[in-house]
Amino acid sequence: MSRLIVVEDQVTLQASLKRGLEEEGFDVLVASSGREAYSLIRREPVDLILLDLMLPDGDGLSLLRRLREEDYHGPVLVITARDSLQDRVSGLDSGADDYLVKPFEFTELLARIRAILRRSSPRNSSSTLHYNDIVLDSLSRKVTRDGREVVLTQRQFELLEYLLRHKNQTVSRDVLARDVWKAATATWTNVIEVQVNQLRKKLGDSKDDPFLHTVRGEGYQLGDEP
Repeated sequence: MSRLIVVEDQVTLQASLKRGLEEEGFDVLVASSGREAYSLIRREPVDLILLDLMLPDGDGLSLLRRLREEDYHGPVLVITARDSLQDRVSGLDSGADDYLVKPFEFTELLARIRAILRRSSPRNSSSTLHYNDIVLDSLSRKVTRDGREVVLTQRQFELLEYLLRHKNQTVSRDVLARDVWKAATATWTNVIEVQVNQLRKKLGDSKDDPFLHTVRGEGYQLGDEP
């Protein structure tokens, strides 16, 4: 199930989009401001952002640029009443993948969402993921650090791949249990902690300068310090 976040301050439209998308099988988060959206996106991995540009606490493009600067690579579909050519160009130049002008038909929005998700699905994304000198090849199922192969179990490989695909985002234990272990969350917390610690050890993560961080009360983040 793909997870989307709808960043829209108009309560009626936000509720309508959430209801319609959930009926189509999507898991939907909602945010009414840029600040709320930023916090959610950093805490919960999402597959696509639906972003209104006119938010109560600032321009949606500022949020988009900030996310791109902080290494968020997920797709973004802008939904806005701004319909000038310059607005469209600015949105796309700021990192949007598509631009839809209000008012729009829900069927068109749905078609664009599905097209974007097809283009950005793992099978269409790069098979090679990097963080500094760590390289993961999802096709050969090999991991190297500084050119030397690191032997991982299947679960450790899947855990590292997930964290690399959500680099610089805090991923909760519940999300890891659901998306990596495909399991109920409550029974897997200790298992996840053990696997994360083993992954740290195999990758040579340093306590003095770590790259796989524990975010207290939330989960884990690979990349910059949260």
